[in-house]
Amino acid sequence: QVQLVESGGGLVQAGGSLRLSCAASGRTFSRYAMGWFRQAPGKEREFVAAVSRSYSTYYTDSVKGRFTISRDNAKNTVYLQMNSLKPEDTAVYYCAAGGAPTYKDSTYNFWGQGTQVTVSS
Repeated sequence: QVQLVESGGGLVQAGGSLRLSCAASGRTFSRYAMGWFRQAPGKEREFVAAVSRSYSTYYTDSVKGRFTISRDNAKNTVYLQMNSLKPEDTAVYYCAAGGAPTYKDSTYNFWGQGTQVTVSS
């Protein structure tokens, strides 16, 4: 069992930056691929980024060049550095742990409670 707790969300102006953190419980963090997803009001949850156990990273096209996912296994934490934020990035952001770094949310077994990111224009 893995428990995930996100933090770092908030209100930021367009063009600004935020760094999200997701702290995991347990001693098996390094065995999991980690992903970030987001859900905007009235929309389905969508993939944002993922990092494999071997630190390979994957991004959805809309955030490439602006967002960076990273993990620190010593701290049981995964990060999402978000730069050049746009109003369309406004959503609840969720981290997830699973067996593979895919874009499919069904691949992930454990989810955090989410953190709100709001980007004002």
